[in-house]
Amino acid sequence: MAIGDLKTPQGLKDLDTYLADRSYIEGYQASQADVAVYDALGKAPTSSNPHVLRWYNHIKSCDQKKLPGEKKVPAVLGVQAAKPADDDDDVDLFGSDEEEDAEAARIREERLKAYAEKKSKKPALIAKSSILIDVKPWGDETDLKEMESCVRSIEMDGLVWGVSKLVPVGYGIKKLQILCVVEDDKVSVDELVEKIQENEEHVQSVDIAAFNKI
Repeated sequence: MAIGDLKTPQGLKDLDTYLADRSYIEGYQASQADVAVYDALGKAPTSSNPHVLRWYNHIKSCDQKKLPGEKKVPAVLGVQAAKPADDDDDVDLFGSDEEEDAEAARIREERLKAYAEKKSKKPALIAKSSILIDVKPWGDETDLKEMESCVRSIEMDGLVWGVSKLVPVGYGIKKLQILCVVEDDKVSVDELVEKIQENEEHVQSVDIAAFNKI
């Protein structure tokens, strides 16, 4: 009769049926055929398979190495025996682990390489600052529109002018308050102030009213 996987309930049930009217797997005495099935079983069965349990305990008590015959499961059972631990075949016991380790290392290297490439393509974060500048004229007769136009005409790599407004400072005089955004690595605030002050015809002084990193 064909017996299924002995590590499954059905396989054990089939073997129990087979041993119901037999003392051994093959013949009338214990042999290497019993040892082969014993190894395939792997562990002791429960009392739910009494014939297998009786046979298992008997084979366990035998000196298995001295039992006669060839250590293989009879073809009639259709069970594949577990390969004995002391088999002398050329088997690399650690090959699969090494292959797994090599594969894991390869995958890890590929992922690290992909991450590095992705990171290198990611644009670097550019440090910027928002600056509010007060530009004071010489007096109430200064052309403030012309003064603002002169300020906005200043061009520097990394400089962007923003909104502006006129703020009263007293005695009918107003100052120009103008916002700009600069890239810190490209624009020197001191240089920007100097460029604004170069317009001596309109500009009396320049102050930084507010400075914020963005």
